[in-house]
Amino acid sequence: MNFQHVRSTFNKGVTIPSLIFIIGTCFLSAVYPKPTENILNEIKQFIFVNLNWVYVWSVTLFVIFLVYLLFSKYANIKLGANDSKPEYSFFSWISMLFAAGMGIGLIYFSVAEPMQHYSSEVFADNHYVSRAKQAQLYTFFHWGIHAWAIYGVVGLSLSYFAYRYRLPLSLRSCFYPLLKNKINGKWGNAIDVFALCCTFFGITTTLGFGVVQISSGLNILHVTPENSFTYQVIIVVCLVSIAVISAISGVGKGVKILSNINVISVIGLLLFVLILGPTVYLIGSFTEGLGNYINNFFNLTFNTHVYEKNALPWFYDWTILYWAWWISWSPYVGLFIAKISKGRTIREFILAVLILPTLFNFIWMSVFGNSAMWFDLNIADGQLSKFAADPDALMFRFLEYMPFSSFTGFFVILIILIFFVTSADSGIFVMNSIATKNANKSPKWQIVFWGALLAVLSLLLLNVGGLKALQSMTLITALPFSVIVILFIVSLMKGLSIDQKYYDRNFSASTVPWSGEFWKERLKNIVSFKDNSSVDHFIQVKAKEAFTELKDEFAANGIEAKINQYENPVRLEIEIHQGVVNNFIYGIKNQVKTVSEYIINEENLPDLEDNKTHYPRSYFGDGREGYDVQYFTKNELISDVLKHYERFLEIVSEERNEMFISSNANQKKE
Repeated sequence: MNFQHVRSTFNKGVTIPSLIFIIGTCFLSAVYPKPTENILNEIKQFIFVNLNWVYVWSVTLFVIFLVYLLFSKYANIKLGANDSKPEYSFFSWISMLFAAGMGIGLIYFSVAEPMQHYSSEVFADNHYVSRAKQAQLYTFFHWGIHAWAIYGVVGLSLSYFAYRYRLPLSLRSCFYPLLKNKINGKWGNAIDVFALCCTFFGITTTLGFGVVQISSGLNILHVTPENSFTYQVIIVVCLVSIAVISAISGVGKGVKILSNINVISVIGLLLFVLILGPTVYLIGSFTEGLGNYINNFFNLTFNTHVYEKNALPWFYDWTILYWAWWISWSPYVGLFIAKISKGRTIREFILAVLILPTLFNFIWMSVFGNSAMWFDLNIADGQLSKFAADPDALMFRFLEYMPFSSFTGFFVILIILIFFVTSADSGIFVMNSIATKNANKSPKWQIVFWGALLAVLSLLLLNVGGLKALQSMTLITALPFSVIVILFIVSLMKGLSIDQKYYDRNFSASTVPWSGEFWKERLKNIVSFKDNSSVDHFIQVKAKEAFTELKDEFAANGIEAKINQYENPVRLEIEIHQGVVNNFIYGIKNQVKTVSEYIINEENLPDLEDNKTHYPRSYFGDGREGYDVQYFTKNELISDVLKHYERFLEIVSEERNEMFISSNANQKKE
């Protein structure tokens, strides 16, 4: 076989530097695990101690920015053309972004984090009630709005520039307003290399720790005789193989189906613990915990514990580590969220990404964490607290105090397995997307390549104890990326401002409204309903005559225009080609709408046989909202095209609009 002719969509400027850095870092972590871990830990500790304020201020800015957008004039802008529709149902969309955003961590930390806060020396002097409240409060803080705000800013920036500006779904595209065409050069490659390495390191460490939890659970449930590396290899090979198959099938199939199954399974487990656990206590503690979180929101957001020296190590190891972890994961999660969010409005995106996952996380952490603390005090006699230092096994130890513990243990392992696969398959998909600059279709061997690389390197590091070194590297990369995300905000605001002004531009003052010359014919049209054939006739005869006459007149003035005609549904458009900016397009299409029962039954209106009527609707090449043109005469249609063309020329002549109008030059609207 001649490998020179193997088809590939890899971009060499992104893939080769990324693989060199990824394999080099993993090699050092595997061959010299302790020295590498010590060096990276020192760097991480220096950043956490001396630059923790960068993380605090960055995450705070992300929250403030998204809340501002939620109530701003930009909130109704769509992530795509103005008439674009979401690709996935609301449930599937939420399921996929949730599975990608939290994944295995939701199971891993649901009992472990509250119990570790509850058992921490920082809160050791406090009464049980105070310790339990503090444990719930900080768990809410670490898994709440702040975490999802990081994902939200990255995902929103990516989806906005990809679907609104029709740029590649890549981190480099988020710098378009700042770098313009330079994003296609070395600067763009450097940004994508950084994103690819962050994504690979984050997924590798997460999957490595996920395998340890699965292996530990199987050992506790006596499925495997020991928690050994051999069984971890079997687990990784099986699950990554499934993930590769899922990734090959595409987001709309494998990833969506597994995410839906995951969410349903998680809800089932949640209800099981809620109903058979201390139900009244859990509902009450959730209610009080939510109020406590809201009351302390600003204090938590800005608290650096600078006056509490005893709490500083805890602050570095929890809050700052979490902010760094979420930021380092944001290229991967943001890219995946962006991939599935086309057609949503900015307001819909922010509400879904910020509120719904946060609320579910609060319910989940309350049910499991508060149940564990309640069991520890009332039933387990402090035994669960002793396992706080062993988070791999803590969930399964907790389930031993629930009915049907063996069944629920296996069910939890099943959920972790599916989370493992959904994290891996969406991660493989995202890595391939970055490495290929979002190529439309890649050969299957590339998906297999990323899956194999994930499996081999995670097992290698797991075997020699190098995962912690890689985790430190992942956390270190969060510092520069937090600055990059801040630049995303600057870039996004610049793009939104131009976008809003573009679509708010009114017609020229010279635009002439309807005259009263044809008022009788117009009245007849207004009170009649059109069927499909009459609208087709309007387009193919009256509109075509108007466009043809206008085309000839354009030619007489040295402007080349062409008429495009389409069927099913009938569409007609006049197009003027531009070399640098987007083409000017004015079109008319046959549109159907449903008429209310009231109109059908109204005696003082013309008869209508069914609840469907047709009308000719204008549309434009830049995706602006069109309108009904059925009452226009031929000359009025010509006039309408000309006023849009005049508007077009005014906009393209202004330098500030150059960025927006040339970003997708001469690409057809889908």
